Amino acid sequence: MTSEECPVPLGSISSAGPGQNEEYSSAQADDIIEEMGPGDDVSIGSDLSTLVVPFPELAPVVFFCLKQTTCPRNCLVNTWFERISIMVILLNCVTLGMYQPCENIDCTSDRCQILQAFDAFIYIFFALEMVVKMVALGIFGRRCYLGDTWNRLDFFIVMAGMVEYSLDLQNINLSAIRTVRVLRPLKAINRVPSMRILVNLLLDTLPMLGNVLLLCFFVFFIFGIIGVQLWAGLLRNRCYPEENFTVPSGMTLPAPYYRPEEDDERPFICSLASDNGIMSCTDVPARREGGRICCLDKEDALHRQALGLCINWNQYYTRCHTGSTNPHKGAINFDNIVYAWIVIFQVITLEGWVEIMYYVMDAHSFYNFIYFILLIIVSTFY
Repeated sequence: MTSEECPVPLGSISSAGPGQNEEYSSAQADDIIEEMGPGDDVSIGSDLSTLVVPFPELAPVVFFCLKQTTCPRNCLVNTWFERISIMVILLNCVTLGMYQPCENIDCTSDRCQILQAFDAFIYIFFALEMVVKMVALGIFGRRCYLGDTWNRLDFFIVMAGMVEYSLDLQNINLSAIRTVRVLRPLKAINRVPSMRILVNLLLDTLPMLGNVLLLCFFVFFIFGIIGVQLWAGLLRNRCYPEENFTVPSGMTLPAPYYRPEEDDERPFICSLASDNGIMSCTDVPARREGGRICCLDKEDALHRQALGLCINWNQYYTRCHTGSTNPHKGAINFDNIVYAWIVIFQVITLEGWVEIMYYVMDAHSFYNFIYFILLIIVSTFY
């Protein structure tokens, strides 16, 4: 159902609250005549005082029968209605901050049950608030409840809550629906006029950022192509034993390739013979066991127990070869343009970019630092 002419959204009502007007201009009278319902007869010669409505911001009649003085329409323009709504939103922010789902998954503690009771109360209030606004403003139309963007957000939050509670009744746990609770504090934007104006201004500037995003895309694309062309597969370089290497019977290598004992998340990346990287397999340090440096060869394996020493297996990792594992569980590499973009994004955030630069310098060339310096200057500082 719709009104003949829907009112302006509630957010356009001044913070001081609407009041009764004693005088109307002819233009205002014409607007009121247009907004009257089909059952309201107005003669040309009638007194304008008979056309005066208590709250000019709202349509005189909605749903073809509800006038402005009809409950709950008159409740909407009450200043306490907005104040209570803001207090409930603040209460919802507090309850969301106190909610600890990881500590009590089944929600058996008194704390969790109290928070659930508050959450149910808050949802019921938001649902009733939505119904009141729909009755007061009308539902469909350009200037009705669903004609306002922020009201549509409120409607989506309430509908998502309804789906969440319906799934809970059927013992269906869908955590993705629960994340909609995070949007509830956004309802405060529609309650504070100054905040709403600021957010609308920020949203209006988004189209102006199109050229900036286009420039950012070109930077990512150009630097990504350079990275793929120069360093595709190089961060998988590891030090392996020679192909004809044999291990004495009853013994095995500690690992198929050299892995630093102190930190497995920071691999030893070597440089191939065709490249000019900083690190080579000759730089692999001696193996340590129990805080002692191992110094025996594999030929001395029979005497190691008698001497109380250990074999330095690291000395046999002498062949730099491209393997199958990239640093940080495969997340850091330039094997294709998508992974290159991920690395570029991490570099421009200045989070761990030095370590990535050292990986590339170890595998390819010392002068690769120029790439990262230029990327930071172009992307981060400008």
